[in-house]
Amino acid sequence: MKDDPRSTSRLPGFNRLSPSQRRATLVEQRWISAPEAAALPASCGFDEACADAMVENVIGMHGLPLAVALNFRVNGTDRLLPMAVEEPSIVAACSYAARLTLARGGFTAQADPPLIAAQVQLLDVEDEASAIERLEAQTEQILALANRTMPQMVARGGGAVELEIRVLERRMLCVHLIIDCRDAMGANTANSAAEAVAPLLAELSGGRYGLRILSNLADRRKVYLRAQVPIEALVCAGFPDGAAVRDAILEAQRFAELDPYRAATHNKGVMNGVDAVLVACGNDWRAVEAGAHAWAARTGRYQPLTRWTPAPDGSLAGELVMPLAASTVGGAAHSHPGVRAALALTRVEHATELAMLAGAAGLASNLAALRALSTEGIQSGHMALHARRIAAEAGAVNEQIEAVAAQLSKEKVYRPERARELILLSAEREKRRVAQLEAHGAAGLAG
Repeated sequence: MKDDPRSTSRLPGFNRLSPSQRRATLVEQRWISAPEAAALPASCGFDEACADAMVENVIGMHGLPLAVALNFRVNGTDRLLPMAVEEPSIVAACSYAARLTLARGGFTAQADPPLIAAQVQLLDVEDEASAIERLEAQTEQILALANRTMPQMVARGGGAVELEIRVLERRMLCVHLIIDCRDAMGANTANSAAEAVAPLLAELSGGRYGLRILSNLADRRKVYLRAQVPIEALVCAGFPDGAAVRDAILEAQRFAELDPYRAATHNKGVMNGVDAVLVACGNDWRAVEAGAHAWAARTGRYQPLTRWTPAPDGSLAGELVMPLAASTVGGAAHSHPGVRAALALTRVEHATELAMLAGAAGLASNLAALRALSTEGIQSGHMALHARRIAAEAGAVNEQIEAVAAQLSKEKVYRPERARELILLSAEREKRRVAQLEAHGAAGLAG
């Protein structure tokens, strides 16, 4: 479905609906069509035959919950973000943080062109300087050879566009083929191009080629996200001073800037959002993870991917810059019905748009984590949602899940055996209630 101005990412009460009611709401709000909604339940149309065609040695299926994060507005347009993730609180936290940004227009986003690097390692190069001169003189020939391996990419306006050469150490060069991969992630394209040009590069350099493979440090393919939160939006139960909450978040930001141990957890919070969107949309989240952490360490010291600062008007301003190679074609987008449904929900037309949405999820997830850590602590909301999962795993059903979860949270006891005890108590109370009703009814009849 194309963008519909009548669609809104603000869906109050959505979390209290059943899954079937949520799907109906998405159709009613024109986020997805009725056929797309019908493809979402159970395995999203994904069966064992599809799985066996995707990877080797398949013995069964493994599923993840597919959810949607609400309240996102990116570059002035409301969006729902599909998220596939097993950890409770991530979807709720992203939705909450996105709502905090709405008063200032939501998220503004930009993305670099979809450029990636295919690497060719050159070894035993006797004269690095003259080798570089010879390689640079034949740039057009090298690029033309690479482009012959990707005619469809070239036809779509992409292809090899630049040559970059670096000296790594004595007698070792690294040649980067910079490839515009359009809406693909580009791994197979880059690898094929690197293998095709390697013999020519070795001949021109007077050395021999070693590894030929893409780099997952996609530092030419970054996303840039920004958002602001007014201090009044930071007010929450028990914390009536929004400015104090803002300052606590700024102190948490500084902690991550000074300490790599904290920065690693800070960035994990970013990737909670990014990865969930990428998994839902069938993207290589492992490649994005690798690139993100390499980027975070680019100065020689591991740093946070986000930066939170006070805005001139006193509000909280945040930004995220990171490599993010997303894809909307090929791979799972072609073979997995659930992935196709998730991509339809995003309403993106190009991979750069999907990258911006994943980046928005990352900035929102980070904001939610910092706000929680700076106020009531991260465990409060997380454990409340964790209690629901424990209740369900212990055998609670329907309304019983909420009742058992509420009691677990009240007691601050999150053990399956306690959940089972509460389920038994609930069942016994229900039996007594039914018995009392029956006795009352019998007495009425006798009267």
